[in-house]
Amino acid sequence: MNASAQSPSSAIGSPRQPAPPEGACDEAMFEQLVRDNAGRMLATARRLLRDEQESRDAVQDAFLQAFRCWKDFRGQSQVSTWLHRIVVNAALMRLRRKARRGSVSIEPLLPTFDATGHRMGAPPAWGASADELLERRETREMVRRRIDELPHDYRAVILLRDIEEMSTEDAAEALGITPGAVKTRLHRARMALRTLLERDLV
Repeated sequence: MNASAQSPSSAIGSPRQPAPPEGACDEAMFEQLVRDNAGRMLATARRLLRDEQESRDAVQDAFLQAFRCWKDFRGQSQVSTWLHRIVVNAALMRLRRKARRGSVSIEPLLPTFDATGHRMGAPPAWGASADELLERRETREMVRRRIDELPHDYRAVILLRDIEEMSTEDAAEALGITPGAVKTRLHRARMALRTLLERDLV
């Protein structure tokens, strides 16, 4: 990148790479790409990571990856969609690194059922879904805080599907699992989240 070029994205740092190979995005084009997409990409990283420095580093990583892989971009989707996938992957990689420090089981957070199929324990006294609670300003932070308590694999899938609103297929591609596994994990993640929220709302 041209070190003298300043852009609104300078707060996250402009990606610096040697001159791109022939056929790749040139520096002027890439500088414009950064200016056009840095804000949206940083917002995505913030939603997933909820840490300012981690988010900025993830965006930096994403732009560097995009610069290196520009020649592989086939134009089958919009550039912004392609960049969104890259920053999501960069954020997920950082989440995985954090998860390696200690993993917990989701089983204690899931409801249990007796032999007749009825839920054991008192059902929740509130009726709003997690999606509805996320729409309410007064409960949004509480929901996000509880999402952060989920085990990594389940936190990641609920972030992609319910926060980023990615399709099942796109979430599966980002996570490297099957669409069926996404659906299973999402169902379990939502049940576990509901258990956590009961502690706040009942």
